[in-house]
Amino acid sequence: LISLIRLLKQWYQRRVRGRVRNTMPKSKRDKVVPLTVTKKKSYETKKELVSEIQECCDKYAHVFLIEVHNERNNLIKEIRESWKHSRIFLGRNKVMALSLGRTIETEYKKDIHKLSKGLVNKRGLLFTNEKVDDVKEWFKSHKQFCFARNGSIATETVVLPEGPLDLPHPMEPQLRQLGLPTRLKDGVIVLDHEHTVCTAGKALTTQQAVILKHIGNCMAEFKMEIIAHWSDQVYTVISESGAAMEITGSDSDVKNEEIEDVNEN
Repeated sequence: LISLIRLLKQWYQRRVRGRVRNTMPKSKRDKVVPLTVTKKKSYETKKELVSEIQECCDKYAHVFLIEVHNERNNLIKEIRESWKHSRIFLGRNKVMALSLGRTIETEYKKDIHKLSKGLVNKRGLLFTNEKVDDVKEWFKSHKQFCFARNGSIATETVVLPEGPLDLPHPMEPQLRQLGLPTRLKDGVIVLDHEHTVCTAGKALTTQQAVILKHIGNCMAEFKMEIIAHWSDQVYTVISESGAAMEITGSDSDVKNEEIEDVNEN
């Protein structure tokens, strides 16, 4: 009889626990969100961008082809703030090229299709009414050094000498993981022997880029370079990159381009 009562008690406790467990709300942290469910740019959105760029061709006197070196979002935002009186378009190169026209037959204005040849990689368009010399001088002087990233080419050879490093001691395990021969001595990070962080002319690895950031070495230079210029139906090459673009550019594979071609961009 005592065993039976004990079994009934255990069964009742399990049943009560099950009810409590079933009535508790599910944790939102357990919710799985598929990252592949994203909305693509619609045909109408691309068509609006085409119209907007063509309106800028009519509104502004000068169109510059620009190239961003060592892109940093915060620095690009600063330039946009400084050039509120103008318009800067970056990204979606195929749509921008289609807006200007890729051939003589499809160009929006005379000779403006030559700008579309250079719309590759980190390039974009600047529409402005400022004087050409003022634009060239501003962008030539507006440069800023920043920390290099993985894949950047080292501009100098950086060697850390043997001895103490001027870094907080909690960083020592991380520095060791990055490949530095370090140890703690009396609460100070010490480098056991001389260490070459990077060599000039070679691409940086992720570990090298992190070490350079820790020691405060800003090796990369952010800038916007003026490649070419168009104004009043006249196209002008400004930089060496623009000259190379003239030599390698070809229209043979973009004839009879229609707006439906931007659907895959």
